[in-house]
Amino acid sequence: MDRTPPIFTGDERALLYSFLDWERETLAAKCAGLSEEQLRERAVPPSNLSLLGLVRHMAHVERAWFRAIIDGEDVPRLWGKDTHQDADFEDVDTASAEEAFATWRAEIERAREISAALPLDALAKQRRHGNDVSHRRTLIHVIQEYARHNGHADLLRERIDGTTGE
Repeated sequence: MDRTPPIFTGDERALLYSFLDWERETLAAKCAGLSEEQLRERAVPPSNLSLLGLVRHMAHVERAWFRAIIDGEDVPRLWGKDTHQDADFEDVDTASAEEAFATWRAEIERAREISAALPLDALAKQRRHGNDVSHRRTLIHVIQEYARHNGHADLLRERIDGTTGE
């Protein structure tokens, strides 16, 4: 899968978007070409991590941070997380990979729309742990969330079929 590397120069927004898109594309690349069964394959016990779980989790992250926190939308949590906090990771045995990827892509597109309409200094409509949250801080948080989980994805993919790489 061809990915667009992050830019080396540009204004702050362009740099943040460039890194966020790189991380999004990295997760897609780690999942590319695998069967639904392979996407569900867990790491090593006791971990419940799987590539499908990571995609579901990142769909939730995109929705929670951009739609619920930044934009203040009243949207339900994905995958039954209202009643089971780790449902995105744990309930993958019968989950549809097609649905997960479609949901993730849709959440990314909605996040892009919300983000494009706001200055970086804009404050979220929802506070987080009693604190105001800026749009800029949200972008940085979501980048780090992808980066952390892409490290997991790299190890999962290597375990599944030996594929490694940035």
